[in-house]
Amino acid sequence: MHNFKDTIRLLENSHFFYIIIAGIDGKYHYVNKNYASAFDHISGEIVGKPYFLTMHPDDSKVCEEVSAMCFRYPDQSFPATIRKHDGKGGYIVTQWEYTAMITEDGSPSGVFCIGHDITEVVVANQELEVAKTEIEEKNNLLDEIVWEQSHVLRRPLANVIGLVNILNKMDIDQNLKNICEMLIESAEQLDDAIHRIVRKKDADKRHQ
Repeated sequence: MHNFKDTIRLLENSHFFYIIIAGIDGKYHYVNKNYASAFDHISGEIVGKPYFLTMHPDDSKVCEEVSAMCFRYPDQSFPATIRKHDGKGGYIVTQWEYTAMITEDGSPSGVFCIGHDITEVVVANQELEVAKTEIEEKNNLLDEIVWEQSHVLRRPLANVIGLVNILNKMDIDQNLKNICEMLIESAEQLDDAIHRIVRKKDADKRHQ
């Protein structure tokens, strides 16, 4: 119990960490000031109230399971991610370490929990996953565009170049020959541009 007291003394006024002690009776036996100020909007004084008062209903089962593991292995600590009421109709996400509290005669007396708010991390990870999905979708679209340029556009373009070359070899006046040469030059520039796009996309894939 001395180690728990030392931790409580160290973090009693922490602005970052939460500390709670839940008794065998399933009620709060102790909360530090940070936890009290964060969740007193729920019912005022928290000590003496049921442990599940502050959390998402679905997460009370997580607490029960992790607490059971603590008593089964009292020399270890176990993690738990718990959603807590934010007082605005929503929830914040908190990360905890649970440890069993055992009396000198070996009887369980409660669960010591230390945690902190990880809502910003969770939100950032969710936004990152959305960004990854959007990037993947855009890459897939780009792959489709490149494929169409490589296989769909270049075929009729090659036909145009071939037809203009045939026309250029026929008995036509100089004005028409000049037009044919400009058509060939423009078509070749377009073909070269398509080649560059395809090569760049292939190079990007090799470096991913």
